[in-house]
Amino acid sequence: MNNQSEVTREDDVKLTPLAMAVLELLIEKPMHPYEMAQVLRTRNIEARANVKPGSLYHAVERLEAHGHIEVVDTQREGRRPERTVYGVTEAGRDAFVERAKAMIGTIAPEFPEYVSGLSALNELDREEALDELRTRALRLRAEDAADQVIMENLAAKPLPAIYWLDVKFLADRRAFELAWTNRLIEDITTGRVAWVPAVSEDEA
Repeated sequence: MNNQSEVTREDDVKLTPLAMAVLELLIEKPMHPYEMAQVLRTRNIEARANVKPGSLYHAVERLEAHGHIEVVDTQREGRRPERTVYGVTEAGRDAFVERAKAMIGTIAPEFPEYVSGLSALNELDREEALDELRTRALRLRAEDAADQVIMENLAAKPLPAIYWLDVKFLADRRAFELAWTNRLIEDITTGRVAWVPAVSEDEA
């Protein structure tokens, strides 16, 4: 019994961003997975959670298995398959709150690929490196423009800013990365960052 409790508590701490998003929806109201998928898509959940085909249903199954959510109803519309409606349990609400506090207060290690790429930048040809940086900047500029549209739409709604802090954070972080990348391109181009090619074993 103690072992089961320990496993459950450990899983509670490790709720994934997708599981947190599902719990967040069910705290608002009971839903069936298809409705969850629609709402998550509307809220652009892909920006903060790894959503793959079938991952939402897998997250729902795990949450139910650990007692975080439970079946509260079944619905059928015409000849469509029966849909199972889930609601959050008290244990699920508690786990959600505890995980949210940990996510906010704890600095978790992250391993962004861009940082790894920058560490290997001098292994590339100078012009090749600049081409890749300009490509990244171009894509970031497009995403930044999309962010601004989203932010303007949210600001125009009667929706308190605290409900979309995650969107604002991601938009600000993308804008910072764009500005930083543009500055790096300029620094390499002007020579403020001297280009030092990697030395091969034959040249050493």
